[in-house]
Amino acid sequence: MTKVRHPEKVNNKETSILPKPKWIRSRLPSSKTFETTKDIIKAGNVVTVCEEANCPNLGECWSKKHATFMIMGDTCTRACAFCNVKTGKPQDLDPFEPYRISQTVKKLGLDHVVITSVDRDDLHDGGALHFSKTIQLLRRESPKTTIEILTPDFLRKEKSLEVVLESKPDVFNHNLETVPRLYLSIRPGARYFNSLKILSDSKEIMPEVFTKSGLMLGLGETKDEIMQVMDDLRAANVDFLTLGQYLQPTRKHAPIKDFITPDDFEKYKEIAESKGFLMVSSSPLTRSSHHAGDDFLKLKKIRMSQQ
Repeated sequence: MTKVRHPEKVNNKETSILPKPKWIRSRLPSSKTFETTKDIIKAGNVVTVCEEANCPNLGECWSKKHATFMIMGDTCTRACAFCNVKTGKPQDLDPFEPYRISQTVKKLGLDHVVITSVDRDDLHDGGALHFSKTIQLLRRESPKTTIEILTPDFLRKEKSLEVVLESKPDVFNHNLETVPRLYLSIRPGARYFNSLKILSDSKEIMPEVFTKSGLMLGLGETKDEIMQVMDDLRAANVDFLTLGQYLQPTRKHAPIKDFITPDDFEKYKEIAESKGFLMVSSSPLTRSSHHAGDDFLKLKKIRMSQQ
């Protein structure tokens, strides 16, 4: 498959940020709806991963009153090489945060909401109960809104997955992010097979809940490694796969090794579909929560057609 390759330039702990190819374009925010969304989020005093992760789709999503919320603060206990969320010692959990999230979702009138979080290795349950409380309040305040959660891996947090699933989200998402070979450099605080297990266990505990995972491409992975991850995810009965281009947030983050072309993303989509995923979203700007509501409705229709 064709790749656009660039020489890696390293200067101490910093690397050059490569210019984006013509096929990677993000829309600039300009609509009144964008400003309304921004005002509602600010007034709600909530954190969005759209802002914290510097998502390239922020303008598009907020212009449609879509947002992905990040709970348990804005400080992560891990230092993944790809992520723009700050690392450090987090503050204590805010017991009123789930309520503020529920009110903000209600004001935005969301049909589908994605809730994610920072890693909280400092908490005995990794924040599982906080996820559960947030889901419960969303159910109460916006009963027609479907809920997708994108969780951390709850590494060494026994029973945390069960706590989250007992609140019955509609979609359970946990991203593998990259191939096993790159975990030590890209995702050093995580373990590949632990992440696979949480996906497999979630499907076993609640078969009716859609499961989802995603990979960033362009970190130096090979085609064979990508296909092996696809096979691992299918063995874990994951329903939905997302594939997107890794974009380097700052000079101190992991460098981009390859820009994957749109044609190659389409080829990976065809391969993934042939392996049995119910749905595959694959493009340079694909992100876990991008078009999540529309994708959820498609997943439901696909499942119904198979019954």
